[in-house]
Amino acid sequence: MQIKKDQEAKLGYWLILPTVLSIGGLIIYPVFYNLWLSVHDVNMNPTMPNEFIGLSHFINILTDLDFWISFRTSLIFTSTTVIGTTLLGLGVALLLNRKFPGRAIVRGIILLPYVTPVISAAFGWKYLFNPVFGMFNYIMVDVLSILPQHINWIESPRYAIFAVIIFNIWRNFPFAFLMILAELQSISDTLYEAAEVDGATIWQKFKYITLPELKFVIGALVILRTIWNFYKFSEVYLLSSSVEVLPVYIYEKAFSTYSFGEAAAISAILFVFVLGFIMFYVRKVLEW
Repeated sequence: MQIKKDQEAKLGYWLILPTVLSIGGLIIYPVFYNLWLSVHDVNMNPTMPNEFIGLSHFINILTDLDFWISFRTSLIFTSTTVIGTTLLGLGVALLLNRKFPGRAIVRGIILLPYVTPVISAAFGWKYLFNPVFGMFNYIMVDVLSILPQHINWIESPRYAIFAVIIFNIWRNFPFAFLMILAELQSISDTLYEAAEVDGATIWQKFKYITLPELKFVIGALVILRTIWNFYKFSEVYLLSSSVEVLPVYIYEKAFSTYSFGEAAAISAILFVFVLGFIMFYVRKVLEW
């Protein structure tokens, strides 16, 4: 009997070996290689060895004002887009959870921003924000007179962050909508019927029934969107190179100045920060 158990255990190890090798090759190895790069002065000549310099890159980065400006920009971008996508997704999910003619078609249309190729969406929004003939400036200045003059939303370092935030919320709120809607449909109607019998208002039903049922899916959404948006590069860089979030700063360090060691050090710092946030946030969600 013991021999059979040992054989089954060996078989189990062999079965999970491909997965372990895949994880090691795709995740673990790049992480450790990045850490190795962060403590070396990387030589562009492949025939020359890289020089070990210890924590010099980390010291240079942490004392660099441009790094902290990019870090602040990433915090602003991530916090506003995570809150925006979650609240907009929640609102749309609550509306489309009700029965009405053509609901399935509307739900499908809502998903279009998320499934549209990012390069097509980015260039479409660049046209929308064009300072001369863009529709956004036309509505805000010529129609509603909210702004005194046309603004270069894409290239201006002062205003480009707003364009990038709006674009990111528009593109990614369908993901939040889909997850929240799936959880809303799992809530039993008997809970709402019992609340109506007790005379509960719409706000009371949302506060004491809907929101508690959604807390874990909203918590998961916030974690996922925080991770993705802190590492967001393509949507930001394609729409406006003036918004220097940390991934854009890393890209410029690596491929504009060829400082691969410093770029790796920034990646390591970003990884530690995001990991710390996840551990803190998960603990708070579980306590909620």
